[in-house]
Amino acid sequence: MNRLTRHLIVISFDCLSALDLPVLEKLPHFRELLEKGTYVPNVETIYPSVTYPCHTSIVTGNFPNKHGIINNTLLQPGNLSPDWNWYRDAIRGTTLYDEAKKAKMKTAALLWPVTGKANIDYNMPEIFANRPWHNQIFVSLMNGSPLYQLELNRLYGHIRNGLNQPELDDFVLESTIHTIKSKKPELLLVHFTDLDSQRHLYGFSSKEASNALLRHHDRLGKIIAALKSSDIYEDSTIVVLGDHSALDENKAINLNVLLNRQNLITVNKNGKLIGWKAYCKSCDGSAYIYIKDKNDTDTYNEVKRILLEMLKDPDNGIEDVISGKQAEEKGADGTCAFMVEARKGYYFLENFSGEFIKTISAADVTRDKKYTLATHGYSPGKEQYSTVLVAAGKGIRKNTVIPSIRLVDEGPTIARLLGLHLGVTDGRIIEEMLDYSNT
Repeated sequence: MNRLTRHLIVISFDCLSALDLPVLEKLPHFRELLEKGTYVPNVETIYPSVTYPCHTSIVTGNFPNKHGIINNTLLQPGNLSPDWNWYRDAIRGTTLYDEAKKAKMKTAALLWPVTGKANIDYNMPEIFANRPWHNQIFVSLMNGSPLYQLELNRLYGHIRNGLNQPELDDFVLESTIHTIKSKKPELLLVHFTDLDSQRHLYGFSSKEASNALLRHHDRLGKIIAALKSSDIYEDSTIVVLGDHSALDENKAINLNVLLNRQNLITVNKNGKLIGWKAYCKSCDGSAYIYIKDKNDTDTYNEVKRILLEMLKDPDNGIEDVISGKQAEEKGADGTCAFMVEARKGYYFLENFSGEFIKTISAADVTRDKKYTLATHGYSPGKEQYSTVLVAAGKGIRKNTVIPSIRLVDEGPTIARLLGLHLGVTDGRIIEEMLDYSNT
């Protein structure tokens, strides 16, 4: 298969929304890409629309029920800080970076989700110390490319402030520029989370989110400048994309509190979960309901009764309840018993004690990172909830607008730019985006 570009740079600005397009059109670096390449103002995300499943769909072209990353975090009932889907071996099937490596291309990834222990030449995976005895740098080194990461930490580690933004993205930016100049990868995947973090903390349209978008513009400009100074810009393709949008909310639904009251969750005298028959696993704007014993029809029927009763009252915050089979049809995890969708203004947490519906204040957000003022994870069908894609450079048609695509279409299309194929996928190659005239 003929190759359309020599260097492919995929930049994920987490939580970049279609609603951000009017701002992007006014910013010179974004405008340059919009004017010289192809953009899609309406990219339909996946279900559940959370970061790790989204980014895995981007590099596989498949929905979560096929690639296996069905949520950000693992099902660990009672653990209020569950482990995340950090590791490549959790992904079923091939990925964009696997195929590039097979084709002997030089690959790099910076904080791209679900790349722990992946076969990537220069890899700094997104992973964090989730236990008191873990060290952040050590955890990262052991799950990526140690010498590469040591070099980046030596050069730019002083920029970081733990995992706080915008310092983390500033560190990722300098690491990206260094990687472009010193490694010249043929496939580079970069994940920036500044915008997503600010929207969680302060709200979708907050001043802090607007400032993050301006910082992303500056970061994009510096990446473009690095490509030019490295003399690879003319042989490069830049793909800028989001994974999901976000919606403002100020109420958290703790379905496990109800399950606890119905003795479907068992808690000891210290408030620790010691057993469960049914459990609500949060995906933020949506949630899976799992039944521990698939043959336990009594628990299934009781949970169904509770959920249908809740649907009757809008103040309970639940917009829709679907079966596991229906969840599977939407691309989500079909092994759940039910999937529930939150109304606008609400999202799900996994607390099993305390308030069933908790109103979130700014003080709550400051005190505990599980509380937010905007989030995602909602159904792709929510209004004004799509994301965006912009591409320019080698192999991309100029001055082209494609009204809409799906997130799962991005992987096959990006792979085609490098002359690669992801096999049979849920997504399709967006031929309308590609320019074959120089091959």
